[in-house]
Amino acid sequence: MDTDTHITQQLPATIRAFLEAQTARDEKRALPLLAEDAVIVDVADGGEEFRGEDGLRRFVVEAGTEFTYTTEITDIRQDGEVWVVRHHLDGDFPGGQVDLDYRFTLDGDRISRLDVVLP
Repeated sequence: MDTDTHITQQLPATIRAFLEAQTARDEKRALPLLAEDAVIVDVADGGEEFRGEDGLRRFVVEAGTEFTYTTEITDIRQDGEVWVVRHHLDGDFPGGQVDLDYRFTLDGDRISRLDVVLP
């Protein structure tokens, strides 16, 4: 996953840092950016929920590793209190291309919820 520095500058620093850490699969950088009770729901991958330190670590380190793909951030917008980051993926997964929205909810300077959904 590549993050486009220019387009991501409009995001809160926490979200930018999380996207960079997830790209690097670096749980040591990603986990402190998540609230203790954070929830990640990957609707695009069957609705799997990740909670607790082990579950959140698993998302950061393992999500999407069964495929090879490239990612481009194509849109960023705010939907009320939610920051939406649209990713376009090209790869060797079924269908070969997909757009995913990462819907971030912040609690202060930490991420309390992330929903990965099809737009």
